[in-house]
Amino acid sequence: MDEGDNRSTNQLAAETANLEEHFKEWGDVILVADRVLRWEKPWFPAIVMGAVSLVFILVYYLDPSVLSGVSCFVMLLCLADYLVPILAPRIFGLGQWSTEQHQRFHEICSNLVKSRRRAIGWWQRLFVLKEEKPKMYFMSMITFLAVVAWIGQQVHNLFLTYLIVSFLLLLPGLNKHGIITKYAGMGKREINKLLKLKEKKNE
Repeated sequence: MDEGDNRSTNQLAAETANLEEHFKEWGDVILVADRVLRWEKPWFPAIVMGAVSLVFILVYYLDPSVLSGVSCFVMLLCLADYLVPILAPRIFGLGQWSTEQHQRFHEICSNLVKSRRRAIGWWQRLFVLKEEKPKMYFMSMITFLAVVAWIGQQVHNLFLTYLIVSFLLLLPGLNKHGIITKYAGMGKREINKLLKLKEKKNE
């Protein structure tokens, strides 16, 4: 391992340690949420979808303005930030974590840091593409944004947000149980079959 890799590993460890320290008071809540989102029980997906559906039905029923909706959301975040450190020890107790719980909390924080780095990396690649291939960047962005605008025009805003939030919350469980890998593999096999058929026809 060269010096650059060592520096990157050390930086990753430092960022993970900082995140662990930052979320220390939320640790019990994060571990419970992790178990639910990874579907450790077969009925956890139903709980997730029920909670998301309830929230969106409430939003649909109240029909708040954008300003009211953002204000209420931030207010709930502030309340959670204040109440969770106070209530979590009373709900989950003051018992020490097991080695497995410590390890899982470390993995969660490490994955969050890696995801943030990945997002920054993709953002930087976009600017590199803009500098090196401006025409390709322009056409890609215009096409992508046009497709997104078309989808937004066809699907109701709230329903589209509901689908996106539901997918993101179900993603850890889908990933853990290999469902994404399974269907992605099936999709690749079908595409390969179509490409082979096309090659045969061209011959």
